[in-house]
Amino acid sequence: MSVPSKYKGRPIEELISAGYYNPETRSVKAIKGYDFHVWSKDWQIEGVLRMLFHVLDPEVAKDPKNLIVYGGSGKAARSWDDFEAIVDTLISMDREDTLVIQSGQPVAVFKTDLRAPRVLMSNAVLVPKWADWKYFWELEARGLISYHQMTAGCWAYIGTQGILQGTYETIGFAAERHFGGSLEGRLVVSAGLGEMGGAQPLAIKMLGGVALIADVDRRMIERRIATGYLDTWTDNVDKAIDMALRAKEKREAISIGVLANAVDLHEKLVKEQIVPDLVTDQTPAHDPLAYVPAGLTVEEAERLRKIDPERYVQLSKRSMARHVELLLTHLMRGAVVFEYGNNLRKQAYDAGVEQAFKIPGQMEYLRPMFEEGRGPFRWTSLVGEPKDIYKLDDVILTVYSRNWRLVRWIQNAKKYVKFQGLPARVVYLGYGERAEFGKIVSEMVRRGELSGPIWFGRDHLDTGSVASPFRETEGMLDGSDAVGDWPVLNYALNTAVGATWTCFHHGGGVGIGYSLHCGFGMVVDGTQLAEEKALRVFTVDPGIGVVRHAHAGYPRALKTALTKGVRIPIHKRLEEKSLRVVEEAWREGRISEYTYKRVKEEWKEYEEVKKNLEKP
Repeated sequence: MSVPSKYKGRPIEELISAGYYNPETRSVKAIKGYDFHVWSKDWQIEGVLRMLFHVLDPEVAKDPKNLIVYGGSGKAARSWDDFEAIVDTLISMDREDTLVIQSGQPVAVFKTDLRAPRVLMSNAVLVPKWADWKYFWELEARGLISYHQMTAGCWAYIGTQGILQGTYETIGFAAERHFGGSLEGRLVVSAGLGEMGGAQPLAIKMLGGVALIADVDRRMIERRIATGYLDTWTDNVDKAIDMALRAKEKREAISIGVLANAVDLHEKLVKEQIVPDLVTDQTPAHDPLAYVPAGLTVEEAERLRKIDPERYVQLSKRSMARHVELLLTHLMRGAVVFEYGNNLRKQAYDAGVEQAFKIPGQMEYLRPMFEEGRGPFRWTSLVGEPKDIYKLDDVILTVYSRNWRLVRWIQNAKKYVKFQGLPARVVYLGYGERAEFGKIVSEMVRRGELSGPIWFGRDHLDTGSVASPFRETEGMLDGSDAVGDWPVLNYALNTAVGATWTCFHHGGGVGIGYSLHCGFGMVVDGTQLAEEKALRVFTVDPGIGVVRHAHAGYPRALKTALTKGVRIPIHKRLEEKSLRVVEEAWREGRISEYTYKRVKEEWKEYEEVKKNLEKP
């Protein structure tokens, strides 16, 4: 395409000429192929550039023309001028340079070292006293800060698949606990079909259930149909419910979208005394300006946001309160109900729903995986070759053939998941497995068995990367839910061992004031240096998660540390702590009966393992 005069002579000119960026239409396209676009001809920098373009590709991003990747308003850069400046800088950087980014704006380039990260980011971080949406919006209006969710600002989002396995595993654990392991003949009701919630219908279908999911935005429904995450939809609530009940009776696995507000769908179910088997929610309740209140169309909501944001927030909170009251009714009538971590309960509680936290959070089901360092590890082919992803699928099926969860996931992913932007995969690998797999991939790249370099990253919703008392760190055994040291330590460790880029964020998942979290990107390009750095990153990153849970008193984490050689200086003291804090958490009502019994049983298992290891 022709290049506007203002871009001629700038590094970004080549990408505009090649059609990867159109500054007039503000459209970005994922970069594929084997040619370098950075002057350093270094995949450590080229990989960063490609992941930035990938997350803004229309196949991937929710609202790319406004730089929004997902999560209501999670951006990849503060402004288009900042995006262009970041691109110019990446293209022209030397191999030993490090770009520093503050809330989506490039602020400096320093000469560091080949082993140092090529990019360091800090996004939306506020001093705690001022960490609320109101003050954030004031700063945002002055151009001083911007919101970047989790993987949006870290350029690690891989489309709806990124949340799919987490949703699949969470609902899968719920199915195992309550329904014998399958959702066949079960009705699951939720809301939200955006970039995060859009994973719900396919996850439920994979588990054999009937998914009935509401969304107020027809564009999101159509996007899920186009990407294969949703089977069918209607704009009639009665028709949608009838379709779902018929499918349940036939024990048919199907996903049904309904163009309606979540409140309206739940009101109808409650009125008709229809009790779903399982209920959750993935509306953008973390951000009251992104949540659409009952009674407003999407268009009406967009207008009100602009002319009277305070009124809008009031309506959102009132609607969230009613939303949670209806979920509580389902719970009282016998449905399994949990919040998927969008801060809906807290918003409703603040709006006067005192019983909101009778609804458990998603960690009731996912916590055991985190205790052993297992979480959402992900990778992309940086040259855009789908065959490379399928080759790595086969590696997973071979190397981890005894892990039936991984095998089940890969088989389903190969069957159902459509790639968005650069082809990618996400797999819940644990401590030790990530480094093992990373070495295999590095050797495959070096031998030419893969078409090109592989990028690795993960969701921030991981074992040791986040402090979020209403989501990932809710109900910790020792009450350390709000301790924010752990994501700081995770960020520091990944930086120290040389991840290709590292990022520290505030507010992702649950909103400003409610979380601290971090992520990384690691390019495995077949070089010895990249491999050495990757193996350290893939060890310390989940390792600090094992340590975090061991320090909270979880015997499963203590067992993982003991059997896999994670060195904890006060291990003996933590054993004593574990016995004490589980009883305290149970007495104080901070954990469920199920968790209490599970942890007690796992303590017995830990003692047996320790006894066997101590035998001469």
